[in-house]
Amino acid sequence: MVRGIDHIEIIVRDVEEYIAFFEKMGFKVLTRTSHHGSSAELQLPGANQPIFEIHQVGGEENIGVNHIAFKVDNAQESYEEFQGKGLKMPRAPNYVKATGRMTVNFRDPDGWRMQLVDSDRKAPE
Repeated sequence: MVRGIDHIEIIVRDVEEYIAFFEKMGFKVLTRTSHHGSSAELQLPGANQPIFEIHQVGGEENIGVNHIAFKVDNAQESYEEFQGKGLKMPRAPNYVKATGRMTVNFRDPDGWRMQLVDSDRKAPE
């Protein structure tokens, strides 16, 4: 079951420029990782605020919103539940060491990338 929006991933030209931009709007940097080359997670103060994950554009990516991630109790169980309800889930759950969480990537009916992610945030490995 979806519990809320976990994060919105945005692909950018310059991660440092975007960090400065979001900090001026009141966001706090939660973490910086080498995920996707250079990445940062930022969040507004207050309870239940979604996280903006930004990373440097690379390869065949396009600048802009990459995906919206939905917080679930258990990505593996949600993957199985949603498959059982007829949602197309072409990729199996994937553990991402850089974020310490299980994710499931899929597409909405118009082809936009969506993601399920475990709500329990762990330290990157």
